[in-house]
Amino acid sequence: MRGDLGDRLGRPLKDLRISVTDRCNFRCRYCMPREVFGKDFPFLERGGIMSFEEIDRFAGIFIDLGVEKIRLTGGEPLLRKNLPDLISMLSMRGVEIAMTTNGVLLPRYAPALSAAGLDRVTVSLDAIDESTFASITDSGHTVASVMAGIEAAESVGLGPIKINTVVKKNSNEDEILDLVERFSNRDIAIRFIEYMDVGTTNGWSMEEVVTAEEIRSIIGVDEQITPDKKSDVAKRYRLSKGGEVGVISSVTEPFCGDCTRARLSADGRLFTCLFSS
Repeated sequence: MRGDLGDRLGRPLKDLRISVTDRCNFRCRYCMPREVFGKDFPFLERGGIMSFEEIDRFAGIFIDLGVEKIRLTGGEPLLRKNLPDLISMLSMRGVEIAMTTNGVLLPRYAPALSAAGLDRVTVSLDAIDESTFASITDSGHTVASVMAGIEAAESVGLGPIKINTVVKKNSNEDEILDLVERFSNRDIAIRFIEYMDVGTTNGWSMEEVVTAEEIRSIIGVDEQITPDKKSDVAKRYRLSKGGEVGVISSVTEPFCGDCTRARLSADGRLFTCLFSS
């Protein structure tokens, strides 16, 4: 029997993020810097991560308790072998299945992901300029490879696609307008995210945060769009030239009071805050 799962503050759990791996093929400065996540970093061994059967079982329990959307994350989820098999299992549960990815493996996997039942993807892209992108991601991959992934996802109907851009001072704030120009008039929603603390690994400092107010000022947003749901984390704005953008202000304008999300780590630990570790 379906019920509603909530916390002590009365917030219902509607969105569950499931990490399928702790590994990534990028070394983004704000997330997994190479000096911390190098070749000697103790990533989880194969036996230490949840099996597909365990993930599916957990998903079923949470769906029975009211969860309406499953989002697969990592690390980079497409590094998990046979991921379409998991999506096929989850798609039988009757809820929306989404995935957040850096996009570079989508040209290889997008058709199989779509056929398995994945509904849509969110792609992380922090710069259009290749040198800025290389500096941020420290990966050997290119903007062109991410764009190819976005096009692959579009071609098989994994949309509407969202783009997530983390904005960090003296890193990529000068990329904001170019990203808006590239995506705002397409059927792709771009969302700019304040640089946030992810524990002790990224050397976070408030001085490096480009605030939501500053982001809105750089873009020159017109009017705010009424959110589809109270729990939406991105505030959406219309642009005078047409199109829209979103801003996620988890640092200066936190959305904790309306949060309906929880995170299940790759080794099966549940976190009721997305930023817990």
